[in-house]
Amino acid sequence: MLAPRDGLPPVIETPAALAAYADALRAGSGPVAVDAERASGYRYGQRAYLVQLRRAGTGTGLVDPVPLGDLSAVQDAIGDEEWVLHAASQDLPCLAEVGMVPARIFDTELAARLAGLPRVGLGAVVESLLGYSLQKGHSAADWSTRPLPEEWLVYAALDVEVLVDLRDALAAILEEQGKTEWARQEFAAVLAAGPPAPKQDPWRRTSGVHGLRNRRQLGMLRSLWQARDDLARRRDVAPGRVLPDSAMVSAVQADPQTEAALLELPVFRGRANRKLVGTWFGALTRGRALSDDELPPHSRPGDGPPPANRWADRDPAAATRLAAARTALAELSQKHAVPVENVLSPDLVRRLMWAPPEPRDPGTIAAALRAGGAREWQVELTRDLLTDAATRA
Repeated sequence: MLAPRDGLPPVIETPAALAAYADALRAGSGPVAVDAERASGYRYGQRAYLVQLRRAGTGTGLVDPVPLGDLSAVQDAIGDEEWVLHAASQDLPCLAEVGMVPARIFDTELAARLAGLPRVGLGAVVESLLGYSLQKGHSAADWSTRPLPEEWLVYAALDVEVLVDLRDALAAILEEQGKTEWARQEFAAVLAAGPPAPKQDPWRRTSGVHGLRNRRQLGMLRSLWQARDDLARRRDVAPGRVLPDSAMVSAVQADPQTEAALLELPVFRGRANRKLVGTWFGALTRGRALSDDELPPHSRPGDGPPPANRWADRDPAAATRLAAARTALAELSQKHAVPVENVLSPDLVRRLMWAPPEPRDPGTIAAALRAGGAREWQVELTRDLLTDAATRA
């Protein structure tokens, strides 16, 4: 597919145009295909820079949320109708920021997983089930660019062109496999999950952090990360474009004692970082001056079991239980043609096998699964085999 079958619609960027399209959406019928484009890797946040919609009887709408801000008129027009999205959890948070929150969804990526498709990317699923090849090449573009190039808009329009057709094809497969209710529960769980919780100690995700040897270096990295994050937020630029992770780790390892010494490091020789040398050196100095009590621990205390590769030494019985559970779940995954991570969360399996509930019977195992977020179809499918695994040792 090289072009939308109805032609490329104009971008909706005024309240009047938005109101007109909302009226057209309201008059349409059936599910509404929805997609959003962000500027990941270019901008600081994950806001939507383009929202695409399509509904039978309405056609495709390309909505620019930047000048409009609030798209609740679209939300009102859709009402309680089902939204069709691919990998919904990626787009729902940025859509909620502009006033769009679905009552029901059909996630074609998640449906493809449950249906046992070998590849679940949008292009692969469309080609497999509908026989179309989608245009590729702009998914990682800087969608904050204005004006948006026409070829990008064509790409964006095609993303929703056949999404409802894809939904119908996947729904038929799921019905044939007896997995319709599984999918319904999974889609409801995506909606109930809401936006992801803020990550604890996000600075620990810096690439190369494991090369730092002591808490003092970790304190310096944390200080430098915070300075970079503050600057990136103010400028609305992705942090990695302000200062690469590798540059931060190198600066901490070099431990420069003067601004001039910092400027000798490769990444800091550029014009932009020469202007910011006071910011970066000041952050390193603050980290270096922290008291021992203020320094971060080597690792953040976890709230779960230790890594599974340590179980055999720390608790051989737990290692036996986990091995039995993994073997049984792998067989179940193969039987139902569902990826094992979709049969049940691997983290939940580890927690359950590390500290099984007492008494170890189907009732307590089922209760622990529900408390851990498992859906009812997962509980029914895995309760007995996990009970067997939990009583192995």
